[in-house]
Amino acid sequence: MSNEKKVLMKIEHLTKEFEIKSKKLGGKPQILHALNDVSVDIYEGETLGVIGESGCGKSTFGRTLIQLHKATAGSVTFGGKDLFSLKGAELKKAKKDVQMVFQDPYSSLDPRKTAGKLIEEPLIVHKLISDKNEREKRVLELMREVGLDIQHVHRFPHEFSGGQRQRVAMGRAIVRNPKVFLMDEPLSNLDAKLRVQMRIEIQKIHQRLETTIIYVTHDQTEAMTLGTRIVVLKDGIIQQVDTPQNLYDKPCNVFVAGFMGSPQMNLINAKVVQSGEDVVLMFGGNTVKLPEGKAQKLIEAGYVDTTVIMGIRPEDLNDSEVIINANPDCVIEATIRVYELLGAEVYLYFDIDEVNCTARVNPRTTARPGDTIKLGIDMTKLHIFDKDTEQVILH
Repeated sequence: MSNEKKVLMKIEHLTKEFEIKSKKLGGKPQILHALNDVSVDIYEGETLGVIGESGCGKSTFGRTLIQLHKATAGSVTFGGKDLFSLKGAELKKAKKDVQMVFQDPYSSLDPRKTAGKLIEEPLIVHKLISDKNEREKRVLELMREVGLDIQHVHRFPHEFSGGQRQRVAMGRAIVRNPKVFLMDEPLSNLDAKLRVQMRIEIQKIHQRLETTIIYVTHDQTEAMTLGTRIVVLKDGIIQQVDTPQNLYDKPCNVFVAGFMGSPQMNLINAKVVQSGEDVVLMFGGNTVKLPEGKAQKLIEAGYVDTTVIMGIRPEDLNDSEVIINANPDCVIEATIRVYELLGAEVYLYFDIDEVNCTARVNPRTTARPGDTIKLGIDMTKLHIFDKDTEQVILH
C-alpha cells in the first residue's frame, strides 16, 4: 500500500436530525441532532474507527453514509460524485462499492440458505461471475479467507456460532470486491475470546485486500487495535480525529482524555501556584512541582493562581521507591481503597478530593487496602486542561 494518502471519500458538513415527540412536552416535536456538521476525509486503504459513548451518533454516521438514513444536510463525495445526488443505476453502482457488515449477522442472513449459497448470491444477483464452476471456486476461496472450513459450505446460519455467522456475513460482503467496508459494531454480540479472534481476522483481511474500512464501535480496544485513524464523537460532534497513539498521548480535551484508555485517565482539579522561580500544582493536600517547560507555558498563558484540570494516566503513577526517591518534588500520598491483581499488573484505587483515581503498578507491590502509600508522578506525561473550556493547555 502506497504511503501517499489518497482521499477516497470526502464527508463535508454531514448533519442528521431526527424529529421526536415527547409526551412530557405535550406531544410537541423535538429535534434531536444525531450528527452536527461532521466533516472528515477517509483515505484509500485505511481503517477509520468511529467511536464514542452510546447515543453519540456513531451508528447514525455509518447508516447515513449508505443512505439507510437520509441526511438533513451535507455531502459525501465518493468516486468524484456526491452520493446524495445519485439516482437509479448510478446510485445502485455506488452502493455496490460500499458494503455493510451489521452488528447482528443473523438478521442479515437468509436462514433458508447455506453459507455457500449466501456468499455466492451477490455474484449471481450482480452478474459478477456467470460460470457456475468459477462461482463455486470463488466461494471456497472466500470461505478460507474469512477463516471458515470447507465443510461449512453446506451449513445453515442457525448451525453456526456467532463468530462463524459473522465470518459468513463478511464473506458475503467481500465477494463483491467493494471499495469500502462499513462495519457497524460487528463484534459486539460475541464473547471476549471470539472478539479477539475476529479482530485478528479483520486485520488479516484488511492487509490482504488493502481495502478501506469504516469501523463503528463503542469498544476503544477494537478502535485502537484496528484503526489507522479514529474519529471520536460526542453528541454528534467530532471531538478529535487522529491516530490511536496521538489520541492516547495528546488528547485535545477532557472528554477524549477520559474516554481513551482503560482504566481511564485520572482527572483532578488542581490550583496553579507560583513559588519563586517554581510553579507547583496543589490538590488534595498534595503539592507537586512542574517541569520548567510546562511551568513556563502556564505562566505565559496566564494560568497562575487559577484552577486547572490535571490529567495523569494510571501507568504514570508509580510506587517504586527508586522513582519516588529520584523525584521527591513529584510525589503524592494516597490511601488505597481497592487492590486488583490482574496477573501482569495491579490496579490500586484511591480517592483525591472525592475523585476516584487509579494507579497501574508492578504486581510485586506490597500496597494493600487501607495502606497510605506514596506514588511518584511522571511529570513528563502530565496533561493540563482549562477548567472552563475543558480544552487542552499542554501535554
